[in-house]
Amino acid sequence: MAEGLISAGEVRFFSGSSNPQLAGKIASHLGVPLDGTHITRFSNDNMYIQLGATVRYRRVYIVQSLSQPVNDHLMELLMMIDIARGAAASEVHAIIPYYSFGRSDKKDSPRISITARLVADLLKTAGATHVMSMMFHSPQVHGFFGIPTDPLSSRMVFKDYLSKLDLDGSIIVAPDMGQAKSAARFAKTLGLPVAAGNKERISDSEVIISGLVGNQVRGHKRALIYDDEIATGGSIWELSRVLVAEGVEDIRVVCTHGVFSRGGLERLAAVPEITEIITTDTTPFPPEKCHPRLTVLSVAPIIGDAIWKNYNRLSIGSLFSYGSDEEDELI
Repeated sequence: MAEGLISAGEVRFFSGSSNPQLAGKIASHLGVPLDGTHITRFSNDNMYIQLGATVRYRRVYIVQSLSQPVNDHLMELLMMIDIARGAAASEVHAIIPYYSFGRSDKKDSPRISITARLVADLLKTAGATHVMSMMFHSPQVHGFFGIPTDPLSSRMVFKDYLSKLDLDGSIIVAPDMGQAKSAARFAKTLGLPVAAGNKERISDSEVIISGLVGNQVRGHKRALIYDDEIATGGSIWELSRVLVAEGVEDIRVVCTHGVFSRGGLERLAAVPEITEIITTDTTPFPPEKCHPRLTVLSVAPIIGDAIWKNYNRLSIGSLFSYGSDEEDELI
């Protein structure tokens, strides 16, 4: 990234409290300062936020992952957007590396909310003029937004890392058919075959994988499990059991959003065949959340490049998370 191509006087770059480390990396990549944000609470628990620099007639970028505590971080983001709009910002860009509400993307039970769409509407109402996120849970989430929205891909981050490793005899495996297309695109970038699990979800943390679809896994000693998000690790644990039964001896897990709630990281690390768990910094990783088998790659360069292209009114299509139909074949 060439310096001086973004005017520090024309933009303001802020971070909520969810992932200031990533926000700092993005700002550094762009060569702009990370402006301060004062966040506290009144005695009645209402949130109080003040942006630490003037935003009048400036382009404002607000970085906030919707990680735990999700509802607090969402409220922070909405308030910061509203503050920027009310203070006469010319543009308000919501940079949401992890859009956790994307999992609530359909009505699969009676009397439930399609929360991915609801939150998209809230962002627009608050005053966001543009949204940027990393690897939505499903393609339809993109269509829920009534303002320009850029869904970015983390595939190149993983490709750059994995291409330095010995992948001989490996196969890419998606945990379910919902992730099969994304896994197929990823497999194509690495020149590897792809398969997917036949998954039935029992509850939020319990699944059953009855078999595999696509290329024959038996005969492959190595597998790369590819998913967009891991929370409790139930799907990956169950898929690992199936892969080991098929003769796989070495498993690497690759996911964009490493939430690892309810002991999910420890659950996967306890599987002897899982030698590495590779994720990104779309969610924060405090020291107590790290593990010797965990590798965290940064998406700051991808998000920074996308912001730079947006600032300079250039296309960012090459950074999008969706590919052509010819990449979607599972065989």
